[in-house]
Amino acid sequence: MTAIARREEQLWSRCAGCASLLYRKRLRRNLDVCPECGEHARLGAPERLRQLVDPGSLRPLSDLLPEADPIDFVDVLPYPHRLTAARASTGLAEAVVCATATIGGHPVAMAVMDFRFLGGSLGCAVGELITRTAERALDDRIPLVLVTASGGARMQEGALSLMQMATVSQAIAALREAGLLTVSVLTDPTYGGVAASFATNTDLVLAESGARMGFAGPRVIRQVTGRALPEGFQTADFLLRHGQVDMVVQRRSLRGRLVALLAAARAGRAARVGHPPVPRQEPSSRRERLADDDAALARPAEPPPSTAGQTPAVRDAWDTVRMARHPARPTTLDYLDSVFDGFVELHGDRLGGDCPAIVGGVARLAGRHVMVIGHQKGHTTAELVARNFGMASPAGHRKALRLMRVAARLGLPVVTLVDTPGADPGVSAEEQGQAAAIAENILTLTVLPTPVLAVITGEGGSGGALALAVADRVLMLENAVYSVISPEGCAAILWPDRSAAPQAARALRLTAPDLCRLGVVDEVVPEPSAAAHGDPAETAHRLRAALLANLLPLLDVPPAMLVRLRRQRFRRFGTTRGVNRAGVR
Repeated sequence: MTAIARREEQLWSRCAGCASLLYRKRLRRNLDVCPECGEHARLGAPERLRQLVDPGSLRPLSDLLPEADPIDFVDVLPYPHRLTAARASTGLAEAVVCATATIGGHPVAMAVMDFRFLGGSLGCAVGELITRTAERALDDRIPLVLVTASGGARMQEGALSLMQMATVSQAIAALREAGLLTVSVLTDPTYGGVAASFATNTDLVLAESGARMGFAGPRVIRQVTGRALPEGFQTADFLLRHGQVDMVVQRRSLRGRLVALLAAARAGRAARVGHPPVPRQEPSSRRERLADDDAALARPAEPPPSTAGQTPAVRDAWDTVRMARHPARPTTLDYLDSVFDGFVELHGDRLGGDCPAIVGGVARLAGRHVMVIGHQKGHTTAELVARNFGMASPAGHRKALRLMRVAARLGLPVVTLVDTPGADPGVSAEEQGQAAAIAENILTLTVLPTPVLAVITGEGGSGGALALAVADRVLMLENAVYSVISPEGCAAILWPDRSAAPQAARALRLTAPDLCRLGVVDEVVPEPSAAAHGDPAETAHRLRAALLANLLPLLDVPPAMLVRLRRQRFRRFGTTRGVNRAGVR
């Protein structure tokens, strides 16, 4: 290709929606929205910030963090190589750009995700940066605005990436408690762990026109259900019709909508504290201030204090995965019969559903009343189908949420038993707000003023597991697994085919000893030599002893201290804080 041809190619762009050939400068003037069909092209984080904030107001927050490869993940490429390539191609340090700025004269803290960087995936560094931004908003008493664009949690960081859903959620919970506005702007695409946490648990959720959002992606849903998807499935208009977003906004109107919302929040806060709002300051020279913003984005911020980290030794995991999935392995109902006494099951989410994949109710543990909630699979094919293989629907997550809140009001400790491949990936689950249901559970557990003890008894699959596992103490049976994604799913994405699932299982560090070394799990409960399904009575005896040993000390901790310590537990997962390569905290 000649130099002239290359220059000509750079001047034009083809619309992904209508295939029109567009003059690139005209497209940029139209905010990267096709003037022919209205297709909203994806934006990088720097361009998004330039469109939204007042010129000259941008003050980037530090994006310099210690190099993190917490589990030494390797697929066809080592994880550090992928990070290096992403940084070279985007010019960014990570998949999010964080800053303080003003929008229409209103001060805000902002975290803007960039899909170009490893699919905008949520890893430890991204979670840490967004959490710090929320903490800055809390310190400065200003609103938090999040702009999401992500495929979900970052597989290459295993369960530690899953923990970021809780870490960021509890930072948002702190802003709620302080009466500070939180807003998320969904852009295309927003899926997985991001959709099921901070993208949907803010006060207000706006969707940019053309955005898609859901817990499971369309390809996964088609593969699992074998069904064609409805027209416009998971699009912004679909989300609006199903009550999952506050509004759908054209890009040209997005800044104006944010200004109006920020003004209302500022007026309300001023009325509460008895001070009038500060008058809006108009920028004096837009061109000069835009130049200042470009310089600010390019300028490296001062690094935060360094934290060193090391990962544990590799352990073969594929046999453990198969053990965790064994059809004879004890279920939640089995443990309710063998570990607890006097179980009284409670049903319903009070909104029209009673998901059979979640069971819960009041029981006694050594004479003490507790609320027990768990996933229920089954042993036979008929039981598994009837219980949807332990994959909870939104109604199941909302039933669990209702029972947690009842337990808090009654002063009952909560015990959760986790055994699920993941949340229900069906069409109806997406229509009913699966991502928001999981997000609300995670957020509520971070502030629940009663002891919470979680046990991974079989499979701990992704956000569906975390929705019951944000706890004061997390236990794990010896032959259970806990992961951000299934080995088969990871292999299908990062390896040539699903036959690499055993390799993926090893790379994900999903076994109980691995996760205990990483600090995700507090204690491993040994199983008999014949495994849980070979000697369920002995397994129940050991689990009962472990539950009592961990629950009794929590009963003496004041509620406010419980919440504070629980938040500290999950806060430490930012950039694998406190975890070294040997897994010793």
